[in-house]
Parts: sequence; structure tokens; C-alpha cells
Amino acid sequence: MSKGKFALGALIGGVVGAVAALLTAPKSGKETREDLKKKADEIKHATEKKTGEVKKAAEDTAKDVKKKAEEVKSDLEAQAKDLRNRTESAVKGAKEGFNNPSSK
Repeated sequence: MSKGKFALGALIGGVVGAVAALLTAPKSGKETREDLKKKADEIKHATEKKTGEVKKAAEDTAKDVKKKAEEVKSDLEAQAKDLRNRTESAVKGAKEGFNNPSSK
């Protein structure tokens, strides 16, 4: 997550720097507005690219989590089945021992 925070900070810093540079440059209002529009478009495209990267990373992580959850579910089902079989065997043995006290 540190990379994401750094990238966000760098992006914000770049935006602030670009706006400050444009506003302090000795240009006409029209030229400054055009420059701001260009910078806004650049930022928009960079943000869309970053959003796509984050979306892909989130999708990949979700797939990994789903796969792990399915593995855990399968393991738990196998353990539950084993425990059920052992419990049924123990109950059966106890019933037989209770019904046949002469076998002691």
C-alpha cells in the first residue's frame, strides 16, 4: 500500500506544481486557460491509466482470495466428513457395547 500512497502523493504534488507554474507564468488569461486544460487532460488520462491498473490489481487479488477460500472450504468439508464418520463409528461402538454388556 505504500507504493499507492507514494504514487498518489506524487500525482497530487505534480498537479499542485503544474498549477502553480501555470498561474505564475507571464501569459495571457487565454493562454493560461489553454495550458490548464491541457494539464487537466493529461492528469485525467494519467488517472484513468492508474485507475485501470488499480482495478486489475483488485480483480487479481479478488481471484486469489476466491481461490484460497475455495481451498479452505474444501479442506473444512473433508475434515467435517472425517469427523462425522469417526463420531458415527464411536456412537455405533458405544451402542453395541451398551446393548451387549456380556462382551465385557
